[in-house]
Amino acid sequence: MEAYSKKLVITIMVVLLIGMCIVKESHAQGGMCNLSIMSLLMCKPAMTPPKPTPPSEACCSALSNADLACLCQYKHSPLLEVFNIDANLLVQLPTKCKLPDPPKC
Repeated sequence: MEAYSKKLVITIMVVLLIGMCIVKESHAQGGMCNLSIMSLLMCKPAMTPPKPTPPSEACCSALSNADLACLCQYKHSPLLEVFNIDANLLVQLPTKCKLPDPPKC
C-alpha cells in the first residue's frame, strides 16, 4: 500500500509539473493557439462536462482571433483533464460559434 501511495504522489507531482510548464509556455507565447489564458477561461463553461453551456459571445469573439487548426492538436490531450476541460468540447467550439472554416479534426 505504501508503494502505491508513493507512486500516486509522484504521478500527481509529475502531472502538476507538466501542467505548470504548459501554462508557463502558453503564457510566454501569448496563450494556447493564440488564445490568452483569460480567453480560455471565458470559454471554460462551454468546455466543461457534464453539462457545458453554449459558448458566450466573449468566448466566440476570442476564438475568432485564434489559430483554429492548432486546436486540433489538443483533441486527444490528457493534460486538459487536469483543468477539467473536455478536449472534444474544445474542438467543437469553432463550429458552435459559427466561425468560418472550422477545422476538421
